Amino acid sequence: MSNKMKHILLSWLACTLLCMPSFAKKTTDQWPDGSEISEWFKQTTSVDIQTLGKAYRVTDYGVVNDGKLHTTEMQALINKVASEGGGVIVIPEGTYMTGALFFKQGVHLHLYDGATLMGSSDPSDYPITKTRIEGETCLYYSALINADGLDGFTISGKGTIDGNGYTFWKHFWERRSWNPQCTNKDEQRPRLVYVSNSKNVQIDGVKLQNSAFWTTHIYNSENVKLLRLHIYSPAKPVKAPSTDAIDLDVVKNVLVKDCYMSVNDDAVALKGGKGPYADYWRTPYEGIDINKYPEMIGDGANENIIIEDCEYGFCHGCLTLGSESVYDHNIILRRIKVTEANNLLWLKMRPDTPQTYEYVTVEDIEGNGKNFLLVAPWTQFYDLKGRESIPMSYSNHITMRNITFDCNVFFNVKQKEDQYHLSNFTFENLTITAQNTEFHQEYVENFTVKNVKAEKKP
Repeated sequence: MSNKMKHILLSWLACTLLCMPSFAKKTTDQWPDGSEISEWFKQTTSVDIQTLGKAYRVTDYGVVNDGKLHTTEMQALINKVASEGGGVIVIPEGTYMTGALFFKQGVHLHLYDGATLMGSSDPSDYPITKTRIEGETCLYYSALINADGLDGFTISGKGTIDGNGYTFWKHFWERRSWNPQCTNKDEQRPRLVYVSNSKNVQIDGVKLQNSAFWTTHIYNSENVKLLRLHIYSPAKPVKAPSTDAIDLDVVKNVLVKDCYMSVNDDAVALKGGKGPYADYWRTPYEGIDINKYPEMIGDGANENIIIEDCEYGFCHGCLTLGSESVYDHNIILRRIKVTEANNLLWLKMRPDTPQTYEYVTVEDIEGNGKNFLLVAPWTQFYDLKGRESIPMSYSNHITMRNITFDCNVFFNVKQKEDQYHLSNFTFENLTITAQNTEFHQEYVENFTVKNVKAEKKP
């Protein structure tokens, strides 16, 4: 073969490889454990209320923009829509006040731009019911918006759901002033949105603000999308206590995308359970009667969660695993811009709970905060409930890469081998500016470090 012919053949081969169809290239998005991420996570179409059935405008059913409480009329309308085969509750422009609402199968909520659904500031407008709070099944106030056991529930629009939380916050801090040990169970407050035992849920486009307690709590549910939300509660001049933006509690397949979150607690927190035998569902303990621990019924895993393309204002943790979490697997935080966060990644290690956090990836981040990585014991309300030994916990396959971050402390990791074991961490392509650049690779078994630049602030 002549040199000219060889050149022609090589040119053709190179062109063929470059022009091959995209399906021939490896473009599959993968979970941290290497499994394939399904197409479901790429589908982010807005809710189309035209496909959800008849629209029921609340002002046609006795709900008035008059500053008075309209819980009875709102709930009657929800019941009516359900009895008629389903449809959409529409909130027009204006402010409409209500207490706790309980949605039913086939009934959706849509808020027009300029519409506000305002929560009552009276705790008696939120019935006490059995629910999930801080990793336990217990009696507590219901939320403003409640959706239990539903398939396909949606909240959509450009309007606002406002928890009207100021009075609740004020009472909490007044009680804390004379009882520094006051907890969220001592001074109970309603959440803003609580979705439980449900699937195929989408909350899309709305503003969720000023919650009295947690803002969006998803429990024991799967296939949940939280898209284009604006979630806010103040950190000053008055602190809104424990107003987490999103609490994911025993969930599978969750996408949080294109959201803004600025709250006086964690932005996204993974829950799931707590207690010395909280992993009983996964590894039964010989001789242990789980019926003696009713508060642990309902504990479980969080699996397949993506938080991406979001912007963070102030928060305690951009991604927090714990403090009430048992097993978290395949968690991704990516393409995030952060302003004034206390912690980028926070692993709360409870000494009274067996925990496993694994296959967590944090990547493509820009921003600033106090701690780049915080791993430390979390001893709030520590209770071994009679168990003699501290259960061991594990964090492994934690990857942080492609991040530019300005912080106070780069590697804020407490070594506690008698309580938890850290292994298979990866730091890659990090540009860090910090007051404290101290870095203890020896704290982690099998720590991979590639292209990490940690410069001390002047």
